[in-house]
Amino acid sequence: MQKVRTDENGVLGGGGENSSGVFRTTIDPALLGHATITPDGDVIAGSWNTFTLTYTAGAYGIDDSGSLRICFRFASDQTPPQFDEPDGVNYTTITASNGAVLHCRFDPKGNVRPWDKTLYIKVVEGFLLPGDTITVRLGVTEHGGPGMRMQTFCEDSYEFRILVDPIATFNYQPLLDHPIVRIVPGSAERLVATLPTRRVAGQPFSLHVKGEDRWGNPTDKCDMTVLPVASMPVAGLPGQICLRPGEKAILVEGLRIHATGVLDLTLTDKEGAVIVRANPLEIVETAPLLPFWADLHGQSEETIGTGSAHDYFAFARDLAPVDATSHQGNDFQITNEFWAHLDHLTDVFEEPGRFLAVPGYEWSGNTGLGGDRNVFFPETGRKIRRSSHALIGDKSDIESDELTAAGLFKAFAENEEWDVICYAHCGGRYADIAVAHDGRFEKSVEIHSSWGSFEWLLQDAFKLGHRVGIVANSDGHKGRPGASYPGASMFGAIGGLTCLLMPELTREALFDCLRKRRHYATTGGVNGRPLLDVAASFSEPAQVYTDDPALGPATPTTQMSALMGDIVHLRQGRATLSVAARSAVPIERIDIFNGEVLVESIRPHAKTPLGRRIRMIWQGAEYRGRFRQVIWDGGATVAENEIISASGINFFNPDRPPVHETANSVAWSALTTGNFGGVDLWLKEPDAGQVSIVTPLVAETLEIADIGSEEIVFDRAAALPRDLRIFRLPDQLDTCDISLEREIRLNERGDNPIFIRVTLEDGTRSWSSPIYVFR
Repeated sequence: MQKVRTDENGVLGGGGENSSGVFRTTIDPALLGHATITPDGDVIAGSWNTFTLTYTAGAYGIDDSGSLRICFRFASDQTPPQFDEPDGVNYTTITASNGAVLHCRFDPKGNVRPWDKTLYIKVVEGFLLPGDTITVRLGVTEHGGPGMRMQTFCEDSYEFRILVDPIATFNYQPLLDHPIVRIVPGSAERLVATLPTRRVAGQPFSLHVKGEDRWGNPTDKCDMTVLPVASMPVAGLPGQICLRPGEKAILVEGLRIHATGVLDLTLTDKEGAVIVRANPLEIVETAPLLPFWADLHGQSEETIGTGSAHDYFAFARDLAPVDATSHQGNDFQITNEFWAHLDHLTDVFEEPGRFLAVPGYEWSGNTGLGGDRNVFFPETGRKIRRSSHALIGDKSDIESDELTAAGLFKAFAENEEWDVICYAHCGGRYADIAVAHDGRFEKSVEIHSSWGSFEWLLQDAFKLGHRVGIVANSDGHKGRPGASYPGASMFGAIGGLTCLLMPELTREALFDCLRKRRHYATTGGVNGRPLLDVAASFSEPAQVYTDDPALGPATPTTQMSALMGDIVHLRQGRATLSVAARSAVPIERIDIFNGEVLVESIRPHAKTPLGRRIRMIWQGAEYRGRFRQVIWDGGATVAENEIISASGINFFNPDRPPVHETANSVAWSALTTGNFGGVDLWLKEPDAGQVSIVTPLVAETLEIADIGSEEIVFDRAAALPRDLRIFRLPDQLDTCDISLEREIRLNERGDNPIFIRVTLEDGTRSWSSPIYVFR
């Protein structure tokens, strides 16, 4: 199967008369040769394969010291080729048909984005004549190797992009056709059932059911019948739901519940065994605000992601599913034509009441100039102000560029674009809100995405006195907005979600919600849609603002309570925080914060007898930039005791779970990028013996009897927090629903940003946007 690509991305020269170093095509692509790949059909995501790519030299041949580049997309996570271990992963051989000597190497940043990952092949002795071939075998298995593990996410056109320098000028040009294969999902390893989080009695809602393969791809290879079991009567709920080959998801629409309460819905097999439990759905009599789920940050193949922009929006709506999304391509790759196309797509997919497509882009300035920001518009047809035209050939509108984040905010203000909403976020580049921040536009900070968790960005805001909300999104590059799994690449976490509290699903309501910071964030995943209610009540009347009075005139209302995101002037009196949390899996703890200060940790199991379970948690990031990964490879051993079983927490790569090596030892390979992971050990005896932990940062031995419910912390902070924590849990947690109230002692000077963080037993986390109280 062949595919024609005519875009200029991936073509970079290295000098010559053109001082820019960028060359246009100077040779007819038809004269550059051609390439084929075998096999060339469908390939299962994450499967092990052997490919033979054959390049046939064109009319020029390839001169002595000429070369090829075989390039793969930035987001692709297939195993890289290697040439030294024949029995290793993706052992690769490269030969010339005429015996010419070739030099080969793999460079993950060897070409222009998005085609970064590069297999470089240079002719170092001899040359190729027209018709001579270079044969590349990827994933050779004859010597005992497993082959090449294919990319773990689906793509209709996985491309082996070939660039040729036939005359040894270091001017690489793309072939006219590039070999491609189609990456398809594997068989279903789990079902995912999704309900809304809260609805009004009698209001229609839908149940979404899909199968996912081991890498989280929605799969059309399900063939099963499941039986819905509901804890309360649901009008319109069928007696069975059939998933058949060819269908990636089933949407059961028109459901209604006429009584109030909490729906617990499971899908079982015919014998009654539970296959999956949906997220809880609360039915209430009235609700001024309802939860809607969004992933407002990701990209498609037109910039640095995967799949078309059309497929990006369709996935979010039909397969994630979420209620709203936005395409946030890197601005320096968004041509005027693509910007117009994105506007068109947002209009096509926008369907108030069902799905919202929000216009916007990512301002992708260098960190020293402010760093990454998300930009959202309430309507199409708006002007894009880029950080640069780095990968855009048409420079006709370059005068509209804003090179700094401060300049971007200034331009919005000067042009009275007060309806623009921005987020600060941390991707490859990180946002530096000390360099630039304007609260009139920048309403929130994104503290979780597929790049990791970044609570330090929120702490920066507190230190600087910025009043921001908290959001999480995927920042996904794999074409799966709203259900973005990390696969096997540098992305260290599942993509996040934001729960927007709105009266209705319209773009107007969404922007009102964002301006008021009326939302909470989660780390996403199959249990990433908990219900979270956070409010404050006051013993004396308070002045409650939705606009920040520190930024200019703002009109308050006098109230005795406030919601997440509110800014409250409480001259005197007490503040009481009320919290209600509900999830499909047990709640491990709720942390209450006043700004950077942890006020209290509430463990719902506090009165449950502790048992034989020891939890070890590692977390942190090396520093704020791209290379923030902290390696936690290591293991745990016990003496004078035995490990009955072990399970991982936030081990996202199914090929690398913790290994229960012996009755006394567990080993793991793990990293964090600001988020956390860990293991649970169930011991034979609850208090006998010692446990030893060895990782690159922590090597300690503890008496098991000394491990209780309070965390033992081994702090290894550097530029950012890094630590390993050990504590004990009951053998089984069972609290999925908790309500509580706490009086909060307020600081008399400065802000009191009151918010909570909820941690579930499986490692999922949520954060409420702060309520800012000041005296």
